[in-house]
Amino acid sequence: MATTALMNTYGERQLTLVKGEGMYLWDDQGRRYLDALSGIAVCGLGHSHKGLADALHTQASTLLHISNLYNIEPQQRLADLLCEQSGMEKVFFSNSGAEANEAAIKLARKYGNDRGITNPTVITMNGSFHGRTMATLSATGNPKVKEGFAPLLEGFVHVDYNDIEAVRAAAQDNVVAVLVEPVQGEGGVNVPAADYLNQLRELCDEKGWLLMLDEIQTGNGRTGQLFAFQHNGITPDVVTTAKGLGNGLPVGACLARGQAAEVLQPGNHGSTYGGNPLVCQGAWTVISTLLDEGLIDNAAAQGEYFLSQLGHRLGDNAKVVNIRGKGLMIGIELDRPCAELVGKATDEGVLLNVTAGNTIRLLPPLIINREQADEVIDTVCKLVEAV
Repeated sequence: MATTALMNTYGERQLTLVKGEGMYLWDDQGRRYLDALSGIAVCGLGHSHKGLADALHTQASTLLHISNLYNIEPQQRLADLLCEQSGMEKVFFSNSGAEANEAAIKLARKYGNDRGITNPTVITMNGSFHGRTMATLSATGNPKVKEGFAPLLEGFVHVDYNDIEAVRAAAQDNVVAVLVEPVQGEGGVNVPAADYLNQLRELCDEKGWLLMLDEIQTGNGRTGQLFAFQHNGITPDVVTTAKGLGNGLPVGACLARGQAAEVLQPGNHGSTYGGNPLVCQGAWTVISTLLDEGLIDNAAAQGEYFLSQLGHRLGDNAKVVNIRGKGLMIGIELDRPCAELVGKATDEGVLLNVTAGNTIRLLPPLIINREQADEVIDTVCKLVEAV
């Protein structure tokens, strides 16, 4: 069923998906697809997860929404769990990743203004993506997604990703923070040097800047740790997350520690729906399930298998520039645009996408097993060889 009542923000869509279970989705014609995209890194538990569905049913039957003017028990439980697992101290809950990043940007600006800094500035990276609100779009380092939306907000300086000297060279008296993705997702699954985040941590400590990590896509077990920064043994001042946090529920979080955790005070920021009982009970169930069922370890193991097999089968292919990834966040960069492979993969019964124009991106649910991984790998290799 098609309609003309929707704004054309997503282009023409051919597929109507009506049902999901585990790793699979079904369209309105009854055809089954293996999901290697998980709603763009959202459904880490797969589809129609019974534990999550039961938790949401119970909560919706108990208390769906109240104002943040009152204590919300599921919100408090979720905040405690996230802080315990991340090493952070306080949380602000939002409705999306863009809103979580918006909170982080506001926090950084107030951090600077509280210190008498005129025009507080945040360093962000070329190739980054932080959201589509005006502040997060301004922070994003991709000119294409900004076209038509000028004037953008001031207060951002963009430098090359994975280049610590470029960050150092951008140092000015009005810089207050660095905002960076541990792995650039929309930018092409770009994985930095192993010590890049460590070097950023050292530089931010040296300069008195906040290290703010955008873990909207990398968080919630996607890279083989609950948060990607945990691979580096560091702790940021601010970390944002969403996507896999709710497994499809609209929930985001901005976590902070130390001085950063005390910046936002009553009246500085808020959200009508952010942190409501339903989404917080759902997110608590998601994180608890990831931890209890070993799905984060599975993401690490299956991710290594993907990289090994793809490297073995495509490493000598002249069309393949690079195969990279961390956990179940995998990119196969080709030497040419390859957006048409999305439709061809769908025809083969596998859902994936292409990002940055020439990079096949795989973001399967964290529940994927070896047999399903092999099916995705076989399909990708077949598509690349036929390009």
